[in-house]
Amino acid sequence: MPLPLGASERRINWRYVAAVGTYHALALLAFVPWFYSTTGAVLAFVGVYVYGACGMNLCYHRLLTHRSFKCPLWLEHAFTVLAVWCVEDTPARWVATHRLHHHRSDERPDPHSPLVNFFWSHMGWLFLENTDLGRQSAYDRYARDVLRDGFYRFIERYVVWVTLAQSVIYYGVGLLIGLALGRDLMAAVQFGASVWLWGVVVRTVIVWHITWSVNSLAHVSGYQNYDTGDHSRNNALVAFLASGEGWHNNHHAEPSCACNQRHWWEIDLTYLLLRLFVLVGLAWDVQMPTRKPGD
Repeated sequence: MPLPLGASERRINWRYVAAVGTYHALALLAFVPWFYSTTGAVLAFVGVYVYGACGMNLCYHRLLTHRSFKCPLWLEHAFTVLAVWCVEDTPARWVATHRLHHHRSDERPDPHSPLVNFFWSHMGWLFLENTDLGRQSAYDRYARDVLRDGFYRFIERYVVWVTLAQSVIYYGVGLLIGLALGRDLMAAVQFGASVWLWGVVVRTVIVWHITWSVNSLAHVSGYQNYDTGDHSRNNALVAFLASGEGWHNNHHAEPSCACNQRHWWEIDLTYLLLRLFVLVGLAWDVQMPTRKPGD
């Protein structure tokens, strides 16, 4: 399969190349002992699930893109900040890309079809300009509802600063905690650096590859409960890593459904998290499956 429509073979998207390259290069500092702390490593591990499940899965994917449930606006905005801090672009851009993916899944206009090649679907598609995702045209067709909210228009304009804020917060809090624990200045600086590197950089890179694996692995390996007319698959490894997003064929069968589980073994941790919000009154109008496997 050739490159998707709109993808230029010559125009490199340097903004994405620089961001992805910089974060991966910085993540290598995790192998330098000076940047390690147990606190930082724990923050990275916990952050993968907090930012991945609440930010990417619940907010960007199931709430903003597919409107599979409702919640208070303040909670939606809080989830959005977590998603922005995953550095996977603005809410409107992410929603537009994903809605186009569903509209033309595994066809040539699909922005990240694995039918090009595995690397393309995993991350290569980010590095070439795609005119089909030109901001105005894509937003008008696929994300107009998102941009009705002034908060999301603010994110569009100041996304770089919102993203950088997490580094300042993580490092600053780490430094202050180090000083509060009675450490000397250099020890506090080291502790703050470890909190920033592991809690922000390492966590971001891990969340990236987990998210990208849904586009790549879950379109080439696994089984199908439904004949969806595309190559979406239920992949248990991706489902484990991505808190339920890897039951991707189930999702493609009913994109607006908030639950990806169809069989008892298809555990959807993101949906279980959503159920907790329902129990405390912070989520409602949850869309449930209407089709049985094989329908």
